[in-house]
Amino acid sequence: MIISYLVPVVLVLLLIAASIRILPEYKRGVVFFLGRFQKVKGPGLGMVIPGIQKMEVVDLRVVTMDVPEQDVISRDNVTVRVNAVLYFRVVDPERAIIQVENFTQATSQLAQTTLRSVLGKHDLDEMLSERDKLNSDIQEIIDAQTEAWGIKVANVEIKHVDLDESMIRAIARQAEAERERRAKVIHAEGELQASKKLVEAANVMQENSAALQLRYLQTMSDMSNKNASTIFFPLPMDIMEAFRDMKAKRSSTAPSADKHEG
Repeated sequence: MIISYLVPVVLVLLLIAASIRILPEYKRGVVFFLGRFQKVKGPGLGMVIPGIQKMEVVDLRVVTMDVPEQDVISRDNVTVRVNAVLYFRVVDPERAIIQVENFTQATSQLAQTTLRSVLGKHDLDEMLSERDKLNSDIQEIIDAQTEAWGIKVANVEIKHVDLDESMIRAIARQAEAERERRAKVIHAEGELQASKKLVEAANVMQENSAALQLRYLQTMSDMSNKNASTIFFPLPMDIMEAFRDMKAKRSSTAPSADKHEG
């Protein structure tokens, strides 16, 4: 008799134990009653009737997903291998369970195709220098498509853009040529500035003979420091001007003298 009473009690206790579900704060349970959606439970203690109700547990924390390496052909026909990391979380457990069979796998496949599609529209230089913009574009596209699955894509980061050896050497040659070009431009700008300063100095010396005389003496001083065996005999500028005046007078009197002889 006692056993006949204990058996039902034990069965009831086992049924209650099997029905108890404890969900932590970061998880939710999507409950189905006879195959139809009933409600979302959690967090805390919940009851699920075995055989009649079924619970699918969903984690609401941010998931970090590595996007496998993808072969991408850029707009300038350069083949690169690109991988990325994706951060997303479930914001609507009901849609994440009902609208898609496996939301994690679906998000991964969508991230791979979107990565190839977006990067294929850009040049190699843009892939290397504008990663923030590319990350934002990829994140917006994936987030817009996963919204129907109850998933929010928080961020996408491109990790590596790998090139083959020939392309690396080509980029190195291009960088070296760019550095040489900049050096020549800087040198030409320096020559232009120096020529302008020389013209200004020449104008000052033309207006002031004393400045020309000082420059003449400075030049001789510099030359004597470089070669001590050379001796300079400076000629005053007044003497040079006198010679020029005498030459001018002779040139002006020569025609009149020829006419007198005639």
